[in-house]
Amino acid sequence: MNALYDTIGVDYAQLRKPDPRIARQIHAAIGDARTILNVGAGSGSYEPQGRKLTALEPSAEMIAQRPASDAVAIQGSAESLPFADKRFDASMAVLTIHHWSDQARGCVEMRRVTRGPVVFLTFDANHKDFWLFDYFPALLTLDEATMPPMERYADWLGEVVIDAVPIPHDCTDGFLAAYWRRPAAYLDPRIRRAMSSFWKIGDVSDGLEQLDRDLKDGSWETSYGHLLKLDTLDCGYRLVRTTHPARCQ
Repeated sequence: MNALYDTIGVDYAQLRKPDPRIARQIHAAIGDARTILNVGAGSGSYEPQGRKLTALEPSAEMIAQRPASDAVAIQGSAESLPFADKRFDASMAVLTIHHWSDQARGCVEMRRVTRGPVVFLTFDANHKDFWLFDYFPALLTLDEATMPPMERYADWLGEVVIDAVPIPHDCTDGFLAAYWRRPAAYLDPRIRRAMSSFWKIGDVSDGLEQLDRDLKDGSWETSYGHLLKLDTLDCGYRLVRTTHPARCQ
């Protein structure tokens, strides 16, 4: 994963700007925790301000793109957290677990070092109702292979609450489903560059050519034009949080 994000990470911070509406949902799950660990922190998206923040990230390129802040950034992996037991009030992991080499171990490690809530933004691979999959079916296969089933979080973390995260039509964070109401964006190689899924499935030329044709001749709007009336869409993203409240000091 280090090599992947050392490549994807170029200009990543400009393409993946945290969306304030998604941020509010994540921050509500974190609660009033004062010391927070962000695992797979990337360039720092969705980190609450005004807290004591520790960011753990395997890619040096991503760490280099972090904005100036009081956060402590450490290069490392989820599977072996270099922290004492119950070191943090809360921990978070945003769209990262599908990259981990040992998801169970990473979750256990996060639970070990956290006194209060453990929060994940992730994707439910059982959610297949997204038009992009019609053009790139390999994305479905990839998600099934890399995204943990929702029920595994309780196995690894204890009791959890799982909430849908609706994606705004003008989402500012350029993850895979961010452009669900702006289909032409997927034709832009610069935008795709910040989406690890497109890197992983390889040649996407057939899907891009079909999408381009369908946009030009109106076929896309015939099939999916009803989406243009929506402000948000459930694209399968989920917020997973443990039910233990933070015990702040």
